Formats: sequence, C-alpha cells, structure tokens
Amino acid sequence: MRVTVVGAGVVGTMHAWHAVERGHQVVQIEREAEARGASLRNFGQIWVSGRAGGEELAAALRARELWEGIGGRVPALGFRPNGSLTPVRGPLELAVAEAAVARADAAARGYKLLTPGEARALNPALRGDFTAALYCERDAAVEPRTAQLALRAELLKSPNYTFLPGREVRDVTGAGTVRDDHGDTHHADAVVLCTGAWLGGLVRELAGPDLPVRRVRLQMMQTDPLGEPLTTSVADADSFRYYPAYASPALDELNARQPQPQTAAAHKMQLLMVQRADGGLTIGDTHEYEHPFAFDTVEEPYEHLTGVVESLLGRPLPRVRHRWAGVYAQCTDPGKVVHRQQVHEGVWLVTGPGGRGMTCAPAIAETTANELGW
Repeated sequence: MRVTVVGAGVVGTMHAWHAVERGHQVVQIEREAEARGASLRNFGQIWVSGRAGGEELAAALRARELWEGIGGRVPALGFRPNGSLTPVRGPLELAVAEAAVARADAAARGYKLLTPGEARALNPALRGDFTAALYCERDAAVEPRTAQLALRAELLKSPNYTFLPGREVRDVTGAGTVRDDHGDTHHADAVVLCTGAWLGGLVRELAGPDLPVRRVRLQMMQTDPLGEPLTTSVADADSFRYYPAYASPALDELNARQPQPQTAAAHKMQLLMVQRADGGLTIGDTHEYEHPFAFDTVEEPYEHLTGVVESLLGRPLPRVRHRWAGVYAQCTDPGKVVHRQQVHEGVWLVTGPGGRGMTCAPAIAETTANELGW
C-alpha cells in the first residue's frame, strides 16, 4: 500500500511510523524544513495521570506502552519513565488527591498518595513545604525539540520512507491524490492530513466551516540547568482544575472555597515542569481560547510560575533562557481523543488531540492504521 502523510509533527510522524512498520510505502510531506508547531513547543510529557477515563485513558496507556517500545529502539528520543508528583497543600487540595487515589482506575494510572518524606525520597529537589503529594507512576517523558528528528532518522533507514520538506499540499486532485506547491502530484492508496493547528486553506475547503476543532494558545519557558536532578515531572494542584481525571465533589469544593490566584485564573494556568536532558527545566503553562490570539507574550504568567516553582523547590529558579508561545488544535467533543474524518475519497483528516498530542500520538496513529486497514 502507498500512504501519503501530510504534516511532520508528532501525530503525522507517528502515522508514518506505523505505516512503515506495517510494510507500506510512505511519503511524508511537511511545509516547513522541519515541524515547528506544538509538537516541539510542549513539555514532552507522556501524561497519563490527568486523562479522562474510558477511551482517553485507554489511548494514553496504550501510547505509553508504544512510546516505551519505540524509545528502546530510538534512544535519541530520550524516553524515560520518570513518573510525576503533584504536591498539595491544605485539606482542600489533599481531598482532591485522596479522591483521585480512590478512583476505580487508580491502579492503572499508578496513583499513590505520598507523605512529604516519601515524595522527597523520590524527588529530593522538592525541598519546599507541602502536605502530601500525588504520585503517578505511569507518567513518562521524551525530548520534544528533538523527538521528531530522532524518529525521522530511524524512518530514513527504511527504503519505504521518503521525507519531502518545504512543500505545502494545496489540492486534492483525485482519490488518494494530492498536489503540492511545487506542482508535483502524489498518488497513494491513503492520504492522512495531520496538519495540527493549521485549520484553514485546504483543511477548511475539505472539512467545511463547522470543523469541531478549536485552536488554543499557550505560553511556556525553559531555564538554565537546575544543577541537580529533578527525578520526576512536577505539577501543582491547579492542574487538578484542568484535567478531567480529577473531577469529583472534592474538586468542586476546592474550586468553590479556594479560587486560583488572580493571574493564574486570568490566564487559566497550571504548573507543569519537566527536566530536559541538559538539566534545564521546561515550565508552563497558560491557556488562551479567544481569537484573535495575542501576538506577544506577557510577563505576569511567568512571574506566577516562577513563584510556584520556587516554593516547591525551596530555592531560586535558574535563569530563564527561553520563553515562547505555541498554538495547538483541540477537538471540541470531550468524548473524543482526536477528530478523525474522511474528507475525500482516500483522504482522512486527523487533528485536534489538544494537549494530548505528545501523550497519545502513537495510539492515535495506530487506531488510524487499524481503521484504514493498513
């Protein structure tokens, strides 16, 4: 079978990966020299802990399994099963963590409630004060800025794989057939459009104006090396407010009685923090939903995050060396992990994983391959 994948972000690259693994001829087309969107501008987290139950959790757990297997083959991914800790303070945050541990699927997620001493034994860098910490053993991480490069280097070892950068697909000219802006036509048995947050142009023409996907903007930052290991990913209790796994009467009580600080509420913030291979910390993030998005980054969220991180680490944050904004696509149907739609004969659109893109991409692509009979 011949497969054309449009887009070289993590979702597109995983579609190419599965197709090559199944013995198909694959052409992957990317409009940039390399992907530059949300697939690079993220934490690199394989984030099982906050996923909703049912299909979403099953996809995250399957993807976690696939990531570990791929990481064994491609060490440059930087896959590490580091788990995560969410320190909590006070009875209201503690009650949400306790409700999470009481979930029927808590064991599948690897949830445990740890004392401060147990949490520091697991992650000694957490020297700040907290009441307890929710541990998720199944969380993991990869290196987002280099993951696609590492995967592509492995794909290029196959004679069945061709990468065509610097080309934008402009038209669907027939069943399984697309034309790029170099005037070249690509014939295949299946075309998968994995265009991320690029939802205009050809995508709008094919899917129509009522595509159930929205764009979300975020701000993040990265520091100089911490100078010591941060052995787990770290979140704060505000993450409870944004991830569906933590929905409970205890969360309702937290939201009612302990609102977020003004800056965090205004920018819909949570703390997520992961240590990079060079020792620096990737820290975020914010959520902006209203269009048009701002074109600049604002300083107040960074100041808030710095304060939260320093209170957990019990030490000053290293110098911030990168700040950036990114935009990702999110399916507006909360019951779906991704929006998958046949938009033309032999052509499918796969977009909108939201903040689950890095986590779930291997499972999303595997599902596409199974449904299309690859």
